[in-house]
Amino acid sequence: MDYFTKLVIPLVGAVLLSSHAVATNKDEQKQDHDKIRQVATEYLQQLSSAQPGDAEISVGAIDGRLNLAECQALVPFLPTGSKAWGKTTVGVRCTAPSNWTIYLRANVQITAEYYVAAHSISKGQILALEDLSKIKGEISNLPVGFINNPDQAIGKTIQVSVSSGTLLRMDSLKNPAVVQQGQAVRVISIGNGFQVTTEAQAINNASEGQIAKAKTANGVTLSGIAKAGGIIEISN
Repeated sequence: MDYFTKLVIPLVGAVLLSSHAVATNKDEQKQDHDKIRQVATEYLQQLSSAQPGDAEISVGAIDGRLNLAECQALVPFLPTGSKAWGKTTVGVRCTAPSNWTIYLRANVQITAEYYVAAHSISKGQILALEDLSKIKGEISNLPVGFINNPDQAIGKTIQVSVSSGTLLRMDSLKNPAVVQQGQAVRVISIGNGFQVTTEAQAINNASEGQIAKAKTANGVTLSGIAKAGGIIEISN
């Protein structure tokens, strides 16, 4: 018995036991299964719109023997642990006038452009456009943080060596150091109506916006925000 069957069978049982969940006589209106699937599909379309590319969505059929009471308020949702793309499960619950919940199999395939290494790249290299190769394909199963825009990678330093064709990810890139250990830097202290500049030597590497430390000629250690051009800025 697969995971989905294990999940659905007890839930269908719960639906059957819910008050007024099932149409029990000929006079009671039954819920249109196609309407449930439409609500689930539109919900997944809405979620997938936040992803780059084009989405192809399919929602599984509902067992024709399941007679649910007609619902005036169908509310779709993603069960805990489900994701909005790939092979997934989507739930639809009725909140009025009956109370029931049904879970449907679904498959959301998203096709979009993403970037891989155009050739072997060494750790510490700053990426340029020629280092990137664009691919269009299924992204539903790609890990979080893949590069879908070259601007996300150009000018960044890669933290690991990669071979040609390797998927490029945001967590393997960082902004290049604007302050490097041993570099002569200017430490600028900015306060209310004043600005003081001190010459110093950096004692760590730091990208723009990170904390950088430097030691002055008389041995005083200062720390502030790294800025482009070998500047450390201290705001008072």
